[in-house]
Amino acid sequence: MKKLLLLILLIALVPTSKAQEGIPVYFDYLADNYYLVYPSMVGIGEGGKIRLTARKQWFNVDEAPSLQTLNANFRVGNRSGVGFILFNDANGYHSQTGFKGTYAHHLQLAGDFRTLNQLSFGLSAGAILSSLDETEFRSVVPDPEVSGVKNTVSYFNVDLGVSYNYLEFYAHAAILNLLGSGRDLYTLAEFDNLRRYLISAGYVFGKGEFRIEPSVLFQLTDFTKEKTVDINAKVYKDLNPTTTLWAGLSYRRSFDGAQFQQDGTFGEQRLQLFTPIVGVNLNRFMFSYNYSYQSGDIRFDNGGFHQITLGYDFGEQRKDRYDCHCPAAN
Repeated sequence: MKKLLLLILLIALVPTSKAQEGIPVYFDYLADNYYLVYPSMVGIGEGGKIRLTARKQWFNVDEAPSLQTLNANFRVGNRSGVGFILFNDANGYHSQTGFKGTYAHHLQLAGDFRTLNQLSFGLSAGAILSSLDETEFRSVVPDPEVSGVKNTVSYFNVDLGVSYNYLEFYAHAAILNLLGSGRDLYTLAEFDNLRRYLISAGYVFGKGEFRIEPSVLFQLTDFTKEKTVDINAKVYKDLNPTTTLWAGLSYRRSFDGAQFQQDGTFGEQRLQLFTPIVGVNLNRFMFSYNYSYQSGDIRFDNGGFHQITLGYDFGEQRKDRYDCHCPAAN
């Protein structure tokens, strides 16, 4: 019963949970993890990156949403990058597990290889197993729409992305879940259009040991026409040549709201998430933590959403790094 209540509340009150298939867009991209969002960022630097993330919502709620991802990407030759993503996403009775493989092509527009001026194109192809566990559904009167078993289906989809990086400036765009895929998992509510459109841009100000990076990310879900925007700011402080502390804040707001009734009056609530994030880069290692808090009159729980990211950068040599303060590329 708790799982069912959780699923109903998520659908009613959290706009980004609708039509969510594939990897949800949370805030781990702020931990130099743009590959999870944009396939064109695979192999953007001269070496490679490994990132492991774990996200948990509402620790005191059984079967609350959780997500784990593992991804790695690296440069191949002068103009190519390859990578892969493994993920597991669970939410009450529903869960999905998937794999994506990615290829990116990079066009270096500057003559000097240390000057970052690069246009990139990326393609991800992956398979997803989506499951709905109905074994705990109980009813005095049997419901013909409830099978009473765990239903699992698989489908294939692709993501397309393009990025432009010029020194401390960057801009990205992507179409996720480009193909329509019939999953036949939900008998009464099935749809094929899972597409999401993303676009973002940012800039790193400052050349010394202290820097600030504002950025923005906009996303649109095609099927429901839901729109959200992330407004972000990060600051960096170099402690020595191999250690950098950084922190930031992200604010996510939906353009559309969910209507509700409380004490005989009707209201509308838009998704609002405040997410502080902190991290440290120590030589080749990276660690970050972020906490998302949802504001508004109607909330499932007073707790927030916790997420950690562990990372390791490999392969690149210091002399091969770009001559810029561009953490996603370097």
